[in-house]
Amino acid sequence: MSQFTSPPQPQQPYAPGHEPGLRPARNGLGISALVLGIIGAVSGLIPLLFWLAGTLGVIALVLGLAGRGRAKRGEASNKGVATFGAVLGLLALVLSVVGAVLTFKAVDDAVKDISKEVSGSSASAKPGAAADDKKGDAAEDAPASEDEPAAETLEGRDTAVYDDGVEVTVSGAAAYTPGAYAAGHTKGNRAYKVSVVIENKSKEKFDSALVSVDARAGEDGVDAEQIFDGKVGEGFTGTVLPGKKITVQFAFDAPSDAKHLTVEVAPGFDWDASQWELKL
Repeated sequence: MSQFTSPPQPQQPYAPGHEPGLRPARNGLGISALVLGIIGAVSGLIPLLFWLAGTLGVIALVLGLAGRGRAKRGEASNKGVATFGAVLGLLALVLSVVGAVLTFKAVDDAVKDISKEVSGSSASAKPGAAADDKKGDAAEDAPASEDEPAAETLEGRDTAVYDDGVEVTVSGAAAYTPGAYAAGHTKGNRAYKVSVVIENKSKEKFDSALVSVDARAGEDGVDAEQIFDGKVGEGFTGTVLPGKKITVQFAFDAPSDAKHLTVEVAPGFDWDASQWELKL
């Protein structure tokens, strides 16, 4: 009886079995934290986007910490990415706080500047020594009234005291003889000289370059032209430190029959102008 041998069967390649419990890495939280952290940090560099930087910073910080937790449990493999995303989220939060402070401060300063520009810095009258004597004699005959408003027009040697500490004093008008080459003097008119003193009693520097001094003369209030002759007319220049004062002399041309000279001084754009009525 013949024996038959079956041909050998080809062997199948070995396939390793799937290890139970092995799952793909869950790196989504770390990647998301990194992306949001970068956007939040960049937004924090722009003060007006502080709100966006704060929102993204909080989300990036939370996702980054959650991603680190996954990496510690072996569920993710990007612990460094998650950590960097959390750090960027914290940085975005810090920048958002700084941006908010800068934005609110800028808005507050702008509001104050606008309010100051609209209202101006008001002044109260501080009478000079001569005016004190006159008013003292008059006060003996008339009772003082608390509701009586201060006079808007000052006299010579009176001081206008502004609420920010700036004080302006104008002397009385004295006859003045312009130089031979003076500009601003008309033949037949009379020239008068006044001294303007600005004292800075505030805590900040005062820029005197913006001070304007004008005058009107006579009953009709015609402009009294300022005289320039090398001795007067240079005007205010420079900065006045706190506690210091500056004095400048001005000369004005007035009609020969003028009996009063009205001098108006404005310390700057943010201050109301004050007026002095000087007898000639």
